[in-house]
Amino acid sequence: MRFGPQPLNTMKNKLPLILIASALLAAGCKNKSSQPEAITISPESGTTFKSGDPVTIKASLPSDIKADSIVYLLDSVKIASKKDTSGLTLKTDTLKLGARLLTVKVYASGKANEISTNIVLLAAKPPEEYTFRVEKVFPHDTSCFTEGLVYQDGFLYESGGGYLDPPPGEVKDGQSSLRKVDLNTGKVVKKVMVDPKVFGEGTSIVGNKIIQLTWKAKIGYVYDKDSFKLLNTFTNNVGIEGWGLCFDGNKLYMDDSTNRIYFLDKNTFRQLGFIEVYDDKKQIDSVNELEYIDGKLYANVWQTNNILVINPKTGAVLQKIDLTNLYPQGKRNGNADVLNGIAYDAQGKRIFVTGKKWDKLFQVKFMKK
Repeated sequence: MRFGPQPLNTMKNKLPLILIASALLAAGCKNKSSQPEAITISPESGTTFKSGDPVTIKASLPSDIKADSIVYLLDSVKIASKKDTSGLTLKTDTLKLGARLLTVKVYASGKANEISTNIVLLAAKPPEEYTFRVEKVFPHDTSCFTEGLVYQDGFLYESGGGYLDPPPGEVKDGQSSLRKVDLNTGKVVKKVMVDPKVFGEGTSIVGNKIIQLTWKAKIGYVYDKDSFKLLNTFTNNVGIEGWGLCFDGNKLYMDDSTNRIYFLDKNTFRQLGFIEVYDDKKQIDSVNELEYIDGKLYANVWQTNNILVINPKTGAVLQKIDLTNLYPQGKRNGNADVLNGIAYDAQGKRIFVTGKKWDKLFQVKFMKK
């Protein structure tokens, strides 16, 4: 490599390139410095909190913006307004669990700037671990693929699933039905068959009517409780699918294979709201057959031996009942499937559980381990 002065023609050729590079660099610096500072919000999106933890929502503003007011919203509903950037502390002890949208609107110089984040609210503490004691065993019809189970006045009202004329991709495994069953003998005293093209799911009693869901058909059935006469059908567009169903005396609860439990109007079956089921670590999916017992929701978790006790206002899992030893796999009848079916005798304070095509129905008592 040569050192010293460059030939004049070489320097002349390089000079325009140097000037152009300098101009581009200056322009880049100018553009970078002129970019406006962004409004930011905390907490960071996706941050998890336990129910009861305070959550501080705070907007950070650029130096050239002076806010006239800052409005705070929770799930798009206004909850507070302030004149400064000190932030807002949100109480979470009564909030529903799950993903919650936090938004701030900054009003300054006649303009509004909006920015959002989200948090995930978990249960405050781990569910209490419960076990069980078998108090009595009753016979159960092994032909019933139990999807919904209700007790009233000495009888079980049971929805059985199955396809006799299945849609493409589904298995022919028997026709769905609605049954009235004598508790003590397990004998079916009244039965009505459902459309062979649909799969029967959860069921509940509302006054003198029986409501029955279907799995994927988006149809619900309303029967007269005494005669089993079909009174009418309704379109069920709530949720992904129809799974479990129960009634608290005012509204129906329905789940759909996810961790959501929907509230339905008892007369129109339209959605009134929902909760999402969480423990202290994660969401709990596949919530299935439901029962309402003394102010709480009891739910089978599909393909497990667990029953969860759920706060119907927040979705928090309060207790988990392990029923693994209730009817061990090796001792079940040959065609038995998974645990599914919870019914409650409110007068006698009795809880009944069974499974799909089980030959036994158990009266159980739950207790802490």
